[in-house]
Amino acid sequence: MNAHGKPLVIGIAGGTGSGKTTVASVILNKVGRSRIAYIPHDAYYKDLRHLPPIRRQEINFDHPDSLESELMVQHIRDLRDWRRVELPVYDFTTHTRTPQVIEVKPSRVILVEGILIFTEAALRELFDVKIFVDTDPDIRFIRRLQRDIAERGRTMESVITQYLSTVRPMHLEFVEPSKRYADVIIPEGGLNEAAMDMVIARIEMMLKTELLQV
Repeated sequence: MNAHGKPLVIGIAGGTGSGKTTVASVILNKVGRSRIAYIPHDAYYKDLRHLPPIRRQEINFDHPDSLESELMVQHIRDLRDWRRVELPVYDFTTHTRTPQVIEVKPSRVILVEGILIFTEAALRELFDVKIFVDTDPDIRFIRRLQRDIAERGRTMESVITQYLSTVRPMHLEFVEPSKRYADVIIPEGGLNEAAMDMVIARIEMMLKTELLQV
């Protein structure tokens, strides 16, 4: 076994706007950012520069096929083998990958976050702990609306149209059914302090167990 021990791989899934990022932030802050390699699924959207701009708008970004999950699988395996990876940087206004990358170094914990990560069997089998963040649909929609307008240069009309045409149907088809694969379901995400305390305690216990086996 590697002298570092085997990293603990944690997957956090849930619908758009459910609070996955908040849960990830709580884990990062409580367990320690220096002990965690953070990998968001959003970074792996496929580069659409080969399509004209009008065609890019027609892509269903809430379907698993819109993401290069094979690359994410390889990156998790590399990190698990204590090799650093280059995380893509995606431009959501043009639907293309930028020339920049973010270097992610291997750590004791690999934290993976994304709406669709439990729908992919190849990803699921890599997770030691699978957490699903469960939040009411109206709250999730409001959060997505605010985020897409503020951070992704979207109009209110385009966000609503996309939500009704693809986001909601894909949630019902892919995201909600993937909840059955979760080891832990957290209502209201990172705002649920009791649930987060239990998750943090479990992670710390698993890390100590792995260290004892090195």
